[in-house]
Amino acid sequence: MRCSFCDTQYAYENGPEMSLTEICTEVKKHNCRLVEITGGEPLVQPDTPKLIQRLIKNGFEVMLETNGTIDTKDIDKRCMKIIDIKCPSSNQSEKNNFINLKRLTKKDQIKFVIGTREDFDFAKRTLKYYQPKLAHDHILFSPAFKQLSAANLARWILEDNLDVRLQLQIHKVIWPNKGRGV
Repeated sequence: MRCSFCDTQYAYENGPEMSLTEICTEVKKHNCRLVEITGGEPLVQPDTPKLIQRLIKNGFEVMLETNGTIDTKDIDKRCMKIIDIKCPSSNQSEKNNFINLKRLTKKDQIKFVIGTREDFDFAKRTLKYYQPKLAHDHILFSPAFKQLSAANLARWILEDNLDVRLQLQIHKVIWPNKGRGV
């Protein structure tokens, strides 16, 4: 996908090839039990479900952030899925695979990156139609960086009394002049 507000353009190019064993070895070096698999679309890699299972087997808590276009049916149920539903201003909303919303469990999350009022209304309609059985803090509304202020999005959420969580792209707050964190 090539969303209009993509923040992982560096993932367009090929990265280094690594085996599942090499990835797990690298992850273990960081001495952290929580692993999030993201960056572009991780499910484009056919072995991502196997990587998730291996990480879980090795005692890691695993989160998968996916753009939601690829079916998530083969993802280990112990993995937290974060489905990024593409709104109209992304220029990719026609690629959403809404079947993935039916597969969500209580631990999963939905994220909407919102750049316009049209996107906000789209997100509200999507939630109303699919009625995901998620806690309010698992439904994320995030302002598209440099397109919509967090203050405006917060105002819309409050005015409409939505039971959702405002989420900021924290890596852009911490490292504002970098394409990615350190």
